[in-house]
Amino acid sequence: MPRAKRGFKARRRRNKVLKLAKGYRGGRSKLFRTAQEAVDRALKYAYIHRRLKKRDFRSLWIQRINAAVRAEGMSYSQFIGGLKKANIALDRKVLAEMAANDAQAFAQVVAAVKQA
Repeated sequence: MPRAKRGFKARRRRNKVLKLAKGYRGGRSKLFRTAQEAVDRALKYAYIHRRLKKRDFRSLWIQRINAAVRAEGMSYSQFIGGLKKANIALDRKVLAEMAANDAQAFAQVVAAVKQA
């Protein structure tokens, strides 16, 4: 019985991995085994960091809001509590954008929060 080589299926699988490893340095982009390890690791880190990116951005928004609110003479926690009492439903992303690019509108929101 003739031996069964995997033929084009194996080549297609290897080429898929090498295509993903394109641009890696040295053997990591040319040798299948090292490319496989590099690609597996890269995909794992990409998956993890898609989730960490959300945390990082939320942290950045909080820092920007905190800086803008302190300039208005308030703390971040007081501001967020006041937003809830005033029934202002703006999320942190929008508030950070306002604080950075539209200081007048942000000041109006802070004034509304202070009244509440």
